[in-house]
Amino acid sequence: MRILVLSDIHANLEALEACLDAAPAFDQVLNLGDVVGYGASPNEVTLRSRRLGSVFVRGNHDKACSGLSNIDGFNPIAGLAVVWTQKQLTAENLEFLRGLPAGPISPLPGVECVHGSARDEDEYVLVARDAYGLLAQAKVPLTFFGHTHIQCGFCVEQQNDLGHMLAPNYRSGRGSQQFQIYLKEKVKYLINPGSIGQPRDNDPRAAFLLYDSGDASITFYRVPYDISGAQKKILSAGLPERLAERLMEGR
Repeated sequence: MRILVLSDIHANLEALEACLDAAPAFDQVLNLGDVVGYGASPNEVTLRSRRLGSVFVRGNHDKACSGLSNIDGFNPIAGLAVVWTQKQLTAENLEFLRGLPAGPISPLPGVECVHGSARDEDEYVLVARDAYGLLAQAKVPLTFFGHTHIQCGFCVEQQNDLGHMLAPNYRSGRGSQQFQIYLKEKVKYLINPGSIGQPRDNDPRAAFLLYDSGDASITFYRVPYDISGAQKKILSAGLPERLAERLMEGR
């Protein structure tokens, strides 16, 4: 099967549509959460995501924007976006977001999906030490995670191995790019497709990946999109200006 893995769309319709236009043929979609929050198109992105497939894990912004959690742990700008999003979402989309499952879920044999991590759905896995601890405990060879907005991966080949970090090495920082890796047997992987709607790895292009179970490969993608259009929507909605600025910065 060819699996499209999406994460952290954050109500950015322009970025989502650009990724779908660039994506190769696929059989299924795995959505790792944070469909909404930050961006100015929460209803459009939620509806588009629902039509793409039924495999989701919830993100922290999905929980907050649907009223399942409060904004105590959010910075002021993120909190303002949550409050605005709550007022915009239709009753149907609110119900959908409230019903999203907490990770981990196992949609395919040997594959697990989480938003933050398997031990805490809101955990940020940013450093190798945390990633390798999770991999040592992993029950499956391949775990997809999001939340950090950083396109990368980690792997451990054996119990006493300190592990390795995986980072796509693109030919250029411009245009559409892709980078493929092949998964090895007896190796555990923790893979982040990156953020579609608000990348934070100093690359403003939207990020996603394709997992091909047939040839055991992961292909990372970066895709340019209409950042200006997304920024204009944010500003027109009265959302904080910083949310528009950071789209161009990729952080």
